[in-house]
Amino acid sequence: MNATLLAVRNGFARGWAELRHTFTTAEDLWQYFFPAILLTVVMVFMRNAHVPGTTFSLGTRTLPSALGMGIAFGGLLTLSQQLITDRSDGTLLRAKAIPHGMLGYLVGKITTTAAVAILSISLQLIPGLFVLHGFELNSASRWLTLAWVVLLGLIATVPIGAIIGSLFDDPRNMGLVVLPLFALIATSGIFYPITNFPTWLQWVAQVFPIYWLGLGMRSAMLPANMAAVEFGGSWRHLETVAVLGTWAVLGLLVAPIVLRRMARRESGSRLEVRRQKAMQRAV
Repeated sequence: MNATLLAVRNGFARGWAELRHTFTTAEDLWQYFFPAILLTVVMVFMRNAHVPGTTFSLGTRTLPSALGMGIAFGGLLTLSQQLITDRSDGTLLRAKAIPHGMLGYLVGKITTTAAVAILSISLQLIPGLFVLHGFELNSASRWLTLAWVVLLGLIATVPIGAIIGSLFDDPRNMGLVVLPLFALIATSGIFYPITNFPTWLQWVAQVFPIYWLGLGMRSAMLPANMAAVEFGGSWRHLETVAVLGTWAVLGLLVAPIVLRRMARRESGSRLEVRRQKAMQRAV
């Protein structure tokens, strides 16, 4: 078998092995279920509030937006956190020592990230459909839209997550990523339409994938007339594909370069230095 194909196959096997491990770990399961429960409770409390200028439930409008936010979180944070952790404990160095090991490592991580993201969406979507009203996931085209938004969203965000993870070698530095991400979420129309924000902020929000993921998920799940409260008064599917596609292309072009450079810098001496620093901080 071709060495590259073998590495890809091994990567998928690695990803599924990690999934089996995470699904049998109580701490990991709690991290999946608790946000879903919390989100459902928040949506229930918001269901009697209305989207400005309409009688439509703000809770119902917020759920698909939050699902889009979850895709962004999964793509941008999950892989980056795992890369940083694996650099710290030597996992990445061991993968580097195997022929085509980095390819297999990345395929495994992407498999795990995508599966966890889909699981998280399901855990939030299914109870939301029961406790909230007004969704219109009642046709094949709606489900198709949901599918391509999720897929394109993962392709747009996972490579960026890999780039972020390659820039840091200390898990404590993730705060430098999380805080700006929360700022983007607050300004991306996830919990409140951006049409009520200042004009300059509306344009800033539309530069990043989070807004478009929320918009795409809303277009799949909400009634057609709810497009009237969106920027431009439509769901803008072509623009969604263009922006997410641009981020995907940029990520896929840059991520391999950055990751190869990161892998070349990894060595036993660098790992030992990080371990010594971690031990000093612990003391």
